[in-house]
Amino acid sequence: MFFIDPSSHEIGRSPSSAPAAYTPSVRWGLGVDADDFRLSPGASSDQFSFHLLRHGSSLLAGYWSLRSRIFCEEQHLFEASDRDASDDLAYPIAALTHGGSAAGSVVGVVRILETSPGLWYGGRLGVAADFRRHNQIGKGLIWKAVTTAHGWGCHRFLATVQIQNVRFFRRLHWCSVETLEIRGVSHHLMEADLEYYIPSIERRPELPPELPLPQAA
Repeated sequence: MFFIDPSSHEIGRSPSSAPAAYTPSVRWGLGVDADDFRLSPGASSDQFSFHLLRHGSSLLAGYWSLRSRIFCEEQHLFEASDRDASDDLAYPIAALTHGGSAAGSVVGVVRILETSPGLWYGGRLGVAADFRRHNQIGKGLIWKAVTTAHGWGCHRFLATVQIQNVRFFRRLHWCSVETLEIRGVSHHLMEADLEYYIPSIERRPELPPELPLPQAA
């Protein structure tokens, strides 16, 4: 399992284009095309798809719930909620499963955030516990995150990565920029090779009005 460090503060398609095997996701109210199933250049999965979640999406509840399970209940990095002010400016991305009893469920999450023109960060990357044997979910989330930002004018994409996951990211065309210690845990600040991550044609949505953050009980 791997995560882009969650503590870092720096950090609608046509149903007709969906392959026949993927039409159940259209019945859930999603338009799907081939790029939503892409893990990397020339690679794809028929088990999972990866979606930019727009304001009002029915998948947002599953996105927030999975983030809470990973970062609050499992990792204990936060108490009541892992949401922060960056979420007001970040774009959420979710992985969906297309098989078994969990079909249609959110099984992976990540967010992307532009901190200055052209400079983007990834964060809150995680996969549901029951699906961590499928490393293609992580690959697909990273691909979707970086290619989406690249299509929106990104010229540099960074993330802080826990030390045990650095090798995984290097295999996905990332390089280490510097070493860091965050909350007592060793990390690398890493940068994606944008020559590898083909810009997406995903349209950039407007961010919703700022919402109040949940208060601790």
